Amino acid sequence: MLETVGVGTSDSEIELVVDGKAEIGEGPSWDARKGVLYWVDIQKGQIHTYDTVRDIDRTISIQGYVSSVVPRVNDDDVMVTLQHGFYKLNTRTADFSLISEVEQDLPSNRFNDGKCDTRGRLWAGTMNINEKEATGALYRLEGSRVERMLSNVTISNGIGWSPDNATMYYIDTPTRIVSAFDYDIDRGSIGRRRTAFNFSSQGGVPDGMAVDEEGMPWIAHWGGSKVSRWNPRTGKAVDQILVPAPNVSSCCFGGTHLDELYVTTAREGLDPTLLSMYPSSGGLFRVRPGVKGLPTNCFAHQ
Repeated sequence: MLETVGVGTSDSEIELVVDGKAEIGEGPSWDARKGVLYWVDIQKGQIHTYDTVRDIDRTISIQGYVSSVVPRVNDDDVMVTLQHGFYKLNTRTADFSLISEVEQDLPSNRFNDGKCDTRGRLWAGTMNINEKEATGALYRLEGSRVERMLSNVTISNGIGWSPDNATMYYIDTPTRIVSAFDYDIDRGSIGRRRTAFNFSSQGGVPDGMAVDEEGMPWIAHWGGSKVSRWNPRTGKAVDQILVPAPNVSSCCFGGTHLDELYVTTAREGLDPTLLSMYPSSGGLFRVRPGVKGLPTNCFAHQ
């Protein structure tokens, strides 16, 4: 039996902070310099900037998909992934600048989740929009140079690193497997792949993730109404946070002390009955899980 955090514990209750009604809320990242939580609605083409101090959520809308957003080092811009490319976005003017494109010959693909390592390289993967064929891949952007790191991916999703940078975690959702790779932080390369966690007996499928300061990944359950914490030494789930939405898509640590977990959710695929049962679906949630997380790494090139 997993211990449940947030049920009957006053200092760990999950709260709805933005009732965004996102079709697919995703890609949360924390900008410590501004006290801002970035997140996106993939289907609506919206980049959200949630000012946690003023409790204001602002949106920038684009034409098409936007799947991830991360801050940049030394400026006010952010990096975003649109359907086929890495872009720089000025959050004040809403101006976009193309950095690099991929898969222009695959119109049925789009980018999905993306994260930076501690050296500021941006890793992001693609997926088949119909979620049926393994036509996606995982890419690494360093400066303006893109390199394909994995092929034959169906739905590229959560990415995270251990505190010592020796391990990279990665999710291809339909496999129900969270993989671990040996990671060379100096070269930004991956080696020896193995199974870190198996979701075959879990509710829902693994989606986005965040890693805490103790080296334990927190993984969102799409179709499972929760975020779970996993111990990489045992390969077992050790904790969970229940979320009042069936489709939990991703999470990241934020707040002044990185002791808050922000959780994105989605309304996609929910019929009217489920939406009446879970009216906050598509919202951005926050909870204090009792452990601090690793910071969001900024893009540090170009």
